[in-house]
Amino acid sequence: MTDLAGRGVMVTGAARGIGLAIASRFVADGATVVLFDLDADEVEAAAAALGPRAAAVAGDVSRRADVRRGVDACLAAAGRIDVCIAHAGIAAVKPLLELDDRSWQHVLDVNLTGVFLCTQEAAREMVARGSGAIVITSSINGFHVERGMSVYNTSKGGVDAFVRSAAMDLGPLGIRVNAVAPGVVNTRIAKFVIEDPVLGPQYLRTIPLGRFGEPQDVDSLARFLASDEAAYLTGQTVVLDGGQTLGIALEADDVDLPGAT
Repeated sequence: MTDLAGRGVMVTGAARGIGLAIASRFVADGATVVLFDLDADEVEAAAAALGPRAAAVAGDVSRRADVRRGVDACLAAAGRIDVCIAHAGIAAVKPLLELDDRSWQHVLDVNLTGVFLCTQEAAREMVARGSGAIVITSSINGFHVERGMSVYNTSKGGVDAFVRSAAMDLGPLGIRVNAVAPGVVNTRIAKFVIEDPVLGPQYLRTIPLGRFGEPQDVDSLARFLASDEAAYLTGQTVVLDGGQTLGIALEADDVDLPGAT
């Protein structure tokens, strides 16, 4: 696969989990990486552990000024930004009739507006070079919806539509836009499913490969989508779920999130 030495990369939501795995992979492959996260202490510690080709920026992806600082930090560290990994995201698990305005707006601000801001600010710099790759973290919830997760489902469905729209607009400028749609991955945000003695085994029965995903599964796909190996691939949301959405194990109604009914 194409070497990434000398390339500039920004990864959001990079203090832990999938985002940190992606950032670590890019550093190992020779890129200069800016780790961007809301948690200042964690992201600074993560960047320090990755060495001199990693830098930390604490910020909120739903604020344009913060995103701009992340892009500028990448330009300062690497002299360029070739790849933007818009991974930061949050979830709210509540029945629709109990979902409050603040929770609804907060999830949309981070998961959807954050993706827009990261894409736009990174692409504005990529245009000058006539090339770039943007990889966004979506979810199988964008099309395989679950009860009790209406705002999360909606935000990821919006991400999928945005990926296709951005690819149309940015393709003529040499910039590719794709997304990864993971299923259940072993991270902090999914522990309420994985570690639940009832819910965990229920979910596991829906996955033909017989295991939950790991952050390293996602970083491999993100690495490919950002590389020149995927030079003719844009506007796609690539599902990475161990076969869960094939629908061959259990119907969706057989799995209920806590508090979703």
